[in-house]
Amino acid sequence: MADQAAAQTPSNAETRGNAADTSPASSENPPKEREFRMADLAREAGITVRTLRFYRERKLIPPPRREGRIAWYNEHHLARLRTIAALLERGHTLGGIAELLSAFETGRDVGELLGLPSPLLTPWSEETPVRLTPEELADHFSGEVTPANLTASLALGYLAVDGDEFVHISRRLLDVSTSLIAQGVPLAAVLEAGGRVRAHADALADIFTTLIRTHLVPTLQDLPQATESVENLRPLAKGVVEAELSMAMDRRIRTELENLLNGGAATPRPPGPERPAHHERPASQED
Repeated sequence: MADQAAAQTPSNAETRGNAADTSPASSENPPKEREFRMADLAREAGITVRTLRFYRERKLIPPPRREGRIAWYNEHHLARLRTIAALLERGHTLGGIAELLSAFETGRDVGELLGLPSPLLTPWSEETPVRLTPEELADHFSGEVTPANLTASLALGYLAVDGDEFVHISRRLLDVSTSLIAQGVPLAAVLEAGGRVRAHADALADIFTTLIRTHLVPTLQDLPQATESVENLRPLAKGVVEAELSMAMDRRIRTELENLLNGGAATPRPPGPERPAHHERPASQED
């Protein structure tokens, strides 16, 4: 890039006294993390001071801390510069990186994503969150990490932001998404399907929680018994959902194969739960 190729040598004012300038002037209140003058940060990141200024002007890095006329940068700035370099190597443009970082900074944090543990029950979910740097995220979804997809992932709750890293809510969902993309399914389609599955999963959860509230836990007067009832329902609910989904997939796949064998084309069905055949009657048979 032209901006990175320009001016390989920082100015004298920026490089003068590096040995003395690598720590703040006040020794009475030392920083909790390493801090850098502009020239030192550029050297650590492997870029020129001119490039660093350019990134700052484009708001690709946050403003530095200032003491009078001196600007101090920290480990967060260094991590951001390394992320920018890694994304540039993967073919992203500076404009695209700016949009990605904007979505990154406005994303949900980890506390909002994972929620607080219930004091009464252990979570039903057995998912393991996965920490990812922006570079690792780009490697998982090669060529698919766009501002739109990142925003959709954050909104759906698959991703959250924790400092300079992402946290994916589920190792299993991450592995499934990565496998689908490797087989040629666009990430946008994976996220759209994930949103639709989430809506159906929420509907199923409503059914089971209504069942619990109506028949098993009408009050919380006997908390131990209520807790035991909910825990006992856990494997039953999972078993019902797995069995019904397996049978629904069998029905659907059989129908699609029959259509193909009969010379027809497999056509996508509109979103929504499958209705039993006996609910549909031709107009000629109406009473």
